[in-house]
Formats: sequence, structure tokens, C-alpha cells
Amino acid sequence: MKNIDKTEDLQIKNPETQELQMNDSPTQDSHAADTGECTFESFGVRSELLKAISRKGFVSPTPVQQKVLESASDRDLIVRAKTGSGKTLAFLLPILQNMKVGERFPRMLILSPTRELAQQSAREAEWLVRFMDLSVVSLVGGLEMSPQLRALREGATIVVGTPGRTLDHVQRGSLDTTNIGCVVLDEGDQMLDMGFREELEGILDALPAERRTWLFSATMPPEVRELSKRYLKDPITISLVQDGEQHEDILHRVYMIPSRRRFEGLVNVLLWERPKRSLMFCHTRLESIEMAQRLQEEGFNAAALHGDMTQRERNAVLASFKSGAMPHLVATNVAARGLDVEGVTHVIQLGLPDDRETFVHRSGRTGRAGNEGTNLILLSPLEVGRFKMMLRSTQMKVEWQDVPNLDLIRTVQREVAEEKLLVSQGDSENYTGYIEWASDLLERSDPKVLVAKLLEALHSRTAKGYNLNADLERERERRQRTSVRPERVEGERRFASSRPKGTMTRLRSSQGGAKDVGRILNALCSVLKVERCEVGAIRLKDDHVMVELLPVALARLEQGRAGLAKWGLFPEDDPVRYIKARVSHEPARGSRDSYERKSEHNKGRYSRGKRDDG
Repeated sequence: MKNIDKTEDLQIKNPETQELQMNDSPTQDSHAADTGECTFESFGVRSELLKAISRKGFVSPTPVQQKVLESASDRDLIVRAKTGSGKTLAFLLPILQNMKVGERFPRMLILSPTRELAQQSAREAEWLVRFMDLSVVSLVGGLEMSPQLRALREGATIVVGTPGRTLDHVQRGSLDTTNIGCVVLDEGDQMLDMGFREELEGILDALPAERRTWLFSATMPPEVRELSKRYLKDPITISLVQDGEQHEDILHRVYMIPSRRRFEGLVNVLLWERPKRSLMFCHTRLESIEMAQRLQEEGFNAAALHGDMTQRERNAVLASFKSGAMPHLVATNVAARGLDVEGVTHVIQLGLPDDRETFVHRSGRTGRAGNEGTNLILLSPLEVGRFKMMLRSTQMKVEWQDVPNLDLIRTVQREVAEEKLLVSQGDSENYTGYIEWASDLLERSDPKVLVAKLLEALHSRTAKGYNLNADLERERERRQRTSVRPERVEGERRFASSRPKGTMTRLRSSQGGAKDVGRILNALCSVLKVERCEVGAIRLKDDHVMVELLPVALARLEQGRAGLAKWGLFPEDDPVRYIKARVSHEPARGSRDSYERKSEHNKGRYSRGKRDDG
């Protein structure tokens, strides 16, 4: 919920689809009421809700709230809006308008992809309905069933849940869906990305046929459109985003780092950027845990957030992060959506995101509520090509820089130390005991030597960074030398360099056949901790996949079995599974060169691995 300093004209783009479009993103202004903006009263919001809104200090609706309130609330809706735009109240306000005070049976169902987002929506609903005598229940995994069953028996009116736990209650019969008149699919694209399609279909099929279905989704990939065609009837589409648009309050910057020194590059970037509160994203749970532990060893106050944590552990970590006591959080994509933390100054993405939508939604964790933010992505030279392809159809402006070197970091650290020592305006009485001690030391020691020793002791407790620029330059030169370029020699075509030989291994899939080259490549690189150049051809078969592994990846295959199993991939136990690969002069299918040329049709949208809602 934010105050705004301008409104945009609402135009009907296509009468057949009834799609509503706004071109500019919302801004916040505490003086919205003075500029003639519409207020909640102008939409006829009932007195009980107005009282709760007034208690919160909100004056006027955000653009998404305004457009939903203006639309026909008795119709199905598709709403495209950015994260942090106030969409939770956008779907709560119109539905609560027609509810009776003191109702004691489920009337509204809100489905969210993660526990954090579901609990956040439940908290919003709780303060909003405080004067309507309505109860709210949160049905999420990782928590005991008994309090949820008790809340449902006592007559919860608004039900907020994750798909897995909600379907469990539907199948148990503990959630009575008879009187549910509206279902909200919040972050619909993310729920499908996380593999919740079967759960969503099971829940929607169990709801009354006469109902409203509202879909809130920042993007509209084919899977979301297919779901909407099946379950939404003649929906109105409200769009407040444009594909590939630049978030005005977020600065995007790429830091180039050596391939095998990602952690060291992260340390240098943290020392250079000095974020007050940063949210870092990794691909896997194991990587997030390892990164957080190593950051702690370097002197950074950091913790990990991932799907293997209990709900109590997750709540404790999030509370520490939100309070500022722990300024660095390393997370998997479980936090990419629904994590609403004020004051996140930096989002840091370690390595290439899975797709453009992941990149955009991760970056949306900063620059919220009108504040400025910085989105950093750390890439190796091998990852540059695909990242540029990922953003080729967007209007994003991205800065490109090499990882900061030691000289720059030392300069910044010296400036920070001097600022603390020389610019501090603290009361001298606070240092009385130390001043007497200092006077005594100065009488017995050379002042310059004494200060130098103190500075050395101070500097020894801070991270110093790593010398990475030489490694980065060597990698660039090596990449240029080994790039495949055709040449003409005596009328015959040959290549300047051949792709290294690899060996083939058979991987079984728990899904009865892997169908996504990108997901397989991402799994191998993440689990085996290798760059994409260590994985050659990927050949999809009906019931398995053949993968060409170069020496480094092949050597780590046995140790990576458990990690690959989490992705639904299992190396065959047959000892003759390795077959000598033929040397090919064409880029191998699934290799880095061909992978960078693949369109986004191969995105992994139905990851059926272990989900994060428990």
C-alpha cells in the first residue's frame, strides 16, 4: 500500500481481450492527498475496511489497487503487476467488500508459492479484517497440522495457503470448499515454475463451479496462459508491466569474475560495494549453505535460507535479517518471490540465472516502495554470451565492470577506517579511560609506530579481498585462443581448435524421460561445481539422457550422485556406461556454444524436484 504522486490514463488496448494497460510504474509520495488523487473513500470501500486502512496511515491506493477496484469485481481477472506494488490489498479489498461481518466458514482462498508469501498475505488480511470480526488461517507446510485443523473447525473465513498443504486439507475434508466464492492465484507463474501444476488443478477442480478466479502473475508464459484458459471464464486482463521494462529504482551491474573463483569474487564485490543489507541468490541449497559458512569465516555476518530448513529456523533467520542484526542473507529461489524485506540495498546473483523471469524477480527484492536499489550479478566470461541473449529483447540498461582489484578495495577500506577515526563526532567523555591509556602509551612509544600497530590490529580483523584480475585476464585470453573459428586451408575447411574430447554417460530421470536440456545442464554444473564448458553434448532419449562429460565433470560424478538425485537424475550403475565420444567439428548439442544460441523455449518450468513449501 503506497501513496502515489501521479496516475496514468487507463486505455483499452484490445476490446476482445479487454486488456487494460498502464505504461509507467508507480511512485510514492506522502502528499498524494494534496495532489487531487483518488482516495479509498472514492471507491466506496466499506467503513470497517476504511477504519483499518486509516489505522495503517494509508491515504490513496496504488495503481494496481486502483485498477482492480475500478474493474468488475464479479468477473474473473488476470492481473500483471510487479512485486512490491501492493497487490495483496488489491485482491483483498474488493472481495471483502461483499462479505458479511462475523461469517464463520471459508469464503476466500488465496494460494501462494512459498510459506513466506502465504504468511505475509495472511498477516495483511488479519489487520485489514480486524473490524469485521473475520478470522484468517494460514495453511502452509513445515508447521503442525493441529492448529490449522482447529482454526478451520472454528470457522476461518479467509484461507491462505501453499498448494501442497492446501490440497492435503481438501483431500482430508478439513477444508470445506462449498462456500468459497473466490480463489486468488498469487504469483501464478512462480507456482507453475516450482512444479505445483497438479496441486493447483486438484484444488481448482474441487472448488464450486460458480466462483471468481483471480490470477496475479508478473509474467505470462505459455503454461500460465494454458492454465488461465482452462479455469478462467472470459477474464478481464489488467497489465501494469511491460515485458523487459527497466525498473526505474534499480541499478543493474555485472561484475566479471574468474570462473573457478566465484566466492573470492563475491568477497571483493562485498568489500567494494559495502551493502547495508544484501540478499544473495545461489542455484542450490548446498551452495547457499557453503557460501554463508565461508562468508562467516571471512568476517561477514551472513546466514543461509533454503528449503531444507524447518519453519522455526527459517523464521529465526528472516527475523534476524529483517531487524538488521544479520545484514547478509544467502538464499535459493525460495526467497525470490514473496520475501518482502524493507531496506534491502543490494541483490547479488551468483552466476547465470535460470531464465529472464528469475533474474527479474530476484532483482525485485530491492528498490521497493520507492527506494533505490542495486542489483549485482557475478558472471564468468563463459556466461556472458547467454546472459546477453537472455536480455536481448528487454530495455534494461546494464553496467559492465571487472571485479574490483585489491588496490581499489584497500583504498575504500582505508577511507572507511579514517572516516570512523577522524570524522566521528562522539562525546569525548565516552573515551575518558582510553584517552588516559593513550597518553600513557604515547609517552612510552613512538607515536607513528604506535598508530601503525593499532591500524594493523584493526585491519587484521577485516576481510582483505583477493587478487583476481590476473586470473580474469588469463581466462579471457584462453577463451579467445580456444574459440572455434573456421579457416580455409588449401580449399578445405578446418577449425582453429577442436573441442576437447569427452566421455558419454547415461542418466536416468525420475520423470520417465528428461525433456529440458537447460535444466539438465544447470543441474550438472550446480551439483558437480563445474563450468558449462565441462559439459559437452546432451542427447535426449525417450527414457533417459546421454551426457558428454569432460574430465573434471566426469571425476566428480560419483561424489555428485546424491545432489543429482535431488534434480531427479540418476547415473546408471552399469560399469560400461562410459562410451568414448566422437570428436565433432560442430558445436555439440547442449554444449556451451549451442546452448547460448538456444531460444527460451527450453526453460525448465516444471522442476519436479524437492519443493520449498514442505
